[in-house]
Amino acid sequence: MLELDDIQHILLTRTPALTGQYEFVSFRDQAGGKAWVTALLDKVQSAAEAESSVAASKRWVTVAFTWNGLRALGVDEGFLATFPEEFKQGMVARAEMLGDTGVNHPGNWVGGLASPDLHAIAILFARDAPERERCLSEHQKLLAECPGVELLSSLDLEATPPFDYAHDHFGYRDRLSQPVMEGSGEQPTPGSGAPLKPGEFILGYPDENGPPAGLPQPPGLVRNGTYMAYRRLEEHVGKFRDFLREHGKTPEGEELLAAKLMGRWRSGAPLVQNPDKDDPAMGADPQRNNDFNYKQQDPLGYAVPLGSHIRRMNPRDTAANMNRRRMIRRGGTYGSHLPEGTPDDGVERGIAAFVICASLVRQFEFAQNVWVNDRNFHELGNERDPFVGSHDGTFEYKIPKRPVRKTIKGLPAFTTCRGGEYFFLPGLKGLRHLAALGS
Repeated sequence: MLELDDIQHILLTRTPALTGQYEFVSFRDQAGGKAWVTALLDKVQSAAEAESSVAASKRWVTVAFTWNGLRALGVDEGFLATFPEEFKQGMVARAEMLGDTGVNHPGNWVGGLASPDLHAIAILFARDAPERERCLSEHQKLLAECPGVELLSSLDLEATPPFDYAHDHFGYRDRLSQPVMEGSGEQPTPGSGAPLKPGEFILGYPDENGPPAGLPQPPGLVRNGTYMAYRRLEEHVGKFRDFLREHGKTPEGEELLAAKLMGRWRSGAPLVQNPDKDDPAMGADPQRNNDFNYKQQDPLGYAVPLGSHIRRMNPRDTAANMNRRRMIRRGGTYGSHLPEGTPDDGVERGIAAFVICASLVRQFEFAQNVWVNDRNFHELGNERDPFVGSHDGTFEYKIPKRPVRKTIKGLPAFTTCRGGEYFFLPGLKGLRHLAALGS
C-alpha cells in the first residue's frame, strides 16, 4: 500500500499549472538550512493532499536536495556514505558518461548548476502568473529571514500557447507516455503496459525484481523518497525550423520530417498507426495515442525510424528488461514562445525537466548512455537521439523508405544542455527528519 500522505505530490500528481519557478539554493550554515526546510514543511503537499485539493489549489511546492545539501544540513557521514555512488558524485562528475561534452559540458552550464554549493531546489508550479508572483514574494521574505541560505539562481516556467494541452517549443504534444505505478489508483492507457511495482520509482517498496534491498540510511529520511535527475535543455527553435524547411521542401514534407524525427506527428498521433497523414483526433485521445508496439507493427522502422526519439526513449517490445528501465518525467517549458514564421530572436527557451526513478544508474544513466547517445543503437552505425543526444555535426539520421532509404548527414544540435544535477526527493517525514537534525 502506497503511503500517499507521505509521498511528495510530484511523484504521482499532474497539476494544472500554467507557470512556475525553480529556485536553486545554497546553505551557508546548518542553522539557516534547517530554518529554510522547517518554514517550507507546511507548504509541501503530499500526493494525497494534492489529489484531494487539486481543483481548488493554486500552487504546488516540492523540495529536494543534492548529496552536498544533505551533508550541509548535518546528515551523519555514516548515513551519507550509504547513498549510491552516482548520487554522491553528482551530475557534473558523470558528465562524460552522460554525453555532456563540447557545448554541453558543465563548464558551460548556467545558474550555478555545476557548483558544489548547489544544495537544494524549491519547485513551484502555479496555476497562473499572479499566484506565482505571490509565492515568489513569500519565498524572498523567507530567504531574508534565513541569513544562512543563498539563492544561487532561479528559472521561470511558462507554458507555450495554445494552452489547452502541454507541448514543447518545437510544437510536439507532451505527456503522452508515462508508466503507471501499482497502488496509485491510476489505470494505464492502452499500450502503456501493466502497472509497475512502486519500488521502481519510490524507495522502500518492492520493485520488479523483488523486495527492497540495499537502501540508503536512515529509514526515517529515506522511506518514500526517490531520486530526480534535473535537465535544463535549451531548444533551438529557429535552427529546427530552418532544418525542416531545408530537408522537408514543402509544408507537408516539413511536418512529415518532424514526425519522423520524433516518431509521432506534432499532434501526438503515432506514426505506427498514421505513417502518411496526421490524425489530430487520435493524438488527443489517450485511449488511442499510445496503443502500439514495434516488433509486429513496425519491425524495420518504415513508419517510425529506428533512431527516432520515442523509439530510443521507450523501445517497448524491442528491448529487454523494459520494466526496470521506465522513468517518470515532470517539469515544464521556459522562455517565451517564438511564433511560427518569426526569425530566431536569440532568447533562450526550452524544457526544464525532472526524470524521477529509484535507481539513477539503472534507469536514467542507462537511458542517457545507451538509448540516447549510443551511435550504434539498433545497429544504426552513426546516430544519436535527434533531440536530446549530444551532437557536433558529425552524426546522421536515417529514414527507411522503399526503394531507397533517406540519409541526412551532418544532423545539427537542436538542443543544448544548460545545466543539471541529481537530487534526493524525501517524503514528508524525511523533510521533518532533516528539519530536526541536531535538535
